Parts: sequence; C-alpha cells; structure tokens
Amino acid sequence: MTELDKPLLLLVEDEALVAVPLEQELIDEGFDVLLAYDGRAALSELVRDAARFSGVITDIRLPAVDGWAISKRARELVPTMPIVYMSGDSAADWAANGVPESIMLQKPFATAQLTAAITKLINEVPPHAPDA
Repeated sequence: MTELDKPLLLLVEDEALVAVPLEQELIDEGFDVLLAYDGRAALSELVRDAARFSGVITDIRLPAVDGWAISKRARELVPTMPIVYMSGDSAADWAANGVPESIMLQKPFATAQLTAAITKLINEVPPHAPDA
C-alpha cells in the first residue's frame, strides 16, 4: 500500500488526551487522519470535500455542534459514509439519533476496537459504480 492508497478518516474528538492516542493508533493501522477538535471544524472539512474521507469517527458531546449533527451532514453529502460514534454517556441515544449502518463504541474502549469498527464499515461500503 502506498501513501496514496491510505484511506483518509475524519476523527472528531475535543479532548486531546483521547484524540492523540486514537489518531496514532489509526495511523499505525494504515490510515491517514484529519483530526478536528470541534464540530464546527469537522463540518467545515466535510463541506469542503466530504468525498475525500473514507469514514468519520466522532465523539457525541462536542462544543457547538454535536456528533449526531456531524454524522447526519456527512451522510447528506456521502450517503454511504461509514460512521463510528464514540461516547462516554450518550450510547443509549444511538438508536434514536444515530445514522443507520453506524457503530457506537462506549468509552472507554480499546483502540483496537475502533480500528476494527471503522475497517468493518469501510469494507461494507459498496464499490462506486462508474458514471454512465
């Protein structure tokens, strides 16, 4: 796999002590990562070019814009976007607020669980059909 083949993930987490180790784990597992520390920055990156991302990993409770809104916007822009939610206290709200075909990880979780979850979702995305 070359540098150009690495899937790019949008990681949205407002706590650096959580974000940095997750970012490093994902990089170690062969992903490129764009880290956003708040919901507004994440939405800005999605609006700029959502199609460049292979998946979105987001905390739920974030300043200004929450993870539910980020995932819904990602799916508006790319309907098959893989979404993994992370939360310490909002997991019970996933059924009501989460997008379909997403995964919720309850904090604390092993970083390997995150890699497994996003990889599973990416592998389930149907291949892009060539334009007719």
